[in-house]
Amino acid sequence: MKFNVITIFPKIISDYCDETILARAQKNNLIKINPVDLRDFTTDNHKTVDDTPYGGGAGMVMKVEPIFKALKSLEAIPFSKADGLSKIKKIFTGEIKKKKKTILLSPRGKQFDERLAEQLAKYQELTFVCGRYEGVDQRVTDYLIDEEISVGPYVLAGGELGALIIIEAVSRLIPGVLGNEESLKEETFGSKLSLREAPKGDEAIPMQKEYAQYTKPDDFNGWKVPDVLLSGNHAEIRKWRKG
Repeated sequence: MKFNVITIFPKIISDYCDETILARAQKNNLIKINPVDLRDFTTDNHKTVDDTPYGGGAGMVMKVEPIFKALKSLEAIPFSKADGLSKIKKIFTGEIKKKKKTILLSPRGKQFDERLAEQLAKYQELTFVCGRYEGVDQRVTDYLIDEEISVGPYVLAGGELGALIIIEAVSRLIPGVLGNEESLKEETFGSKLSLREAPKGDEAIPMQKEYAQYTKPDDFNGWKVPDVLLSGNHAEIRKWRKG
């Protein structure tokens, strides 16, 4: 699976992804992470990616032109929104959209969770547009992306941390990325957990959380591991873990 990250701080992406499981997954050719420097797609000497907002207001707004050029270079503009699309290409739009998805990290976007991570893991290529400053020109949302996603109900300085969160959460679901595939079977928040019935018309909500974990020593400062985990009785241990 390939992840493209369009950003004015590509080193943030590469530095993090060159460590931990993401580094190992790239080394094993299970994923590819491609930081894209947005400033490479500007035309002026100052490599300007932002400008003042029409109508006035605080802060600066990221320009549509360099983002368009960056996405075009990656062939990541959604076919359903691209201009000049031939009738033949339109026929295959559905098939292409299943393979690629372009996402803008935005506080007004759909809330990211494990269920959404599982959906994104079905794609072959994800491209993230990382906003900065006061925001991104609305035409990026209207014409150049598939979806806006938020990683939480709070404001960050930019979309880079959000992109990294999604990349790591999705990568863990790709076969071979985790050293122990059994880890996914009882993962916190995963849809494979037992589900509570949601209100009529709503989706079921994952409620079970991953059970508490202990390791040696069994007694530290008088803080003891539950006796059932030391019993060797696997049936009782499974029962305890289910709460």
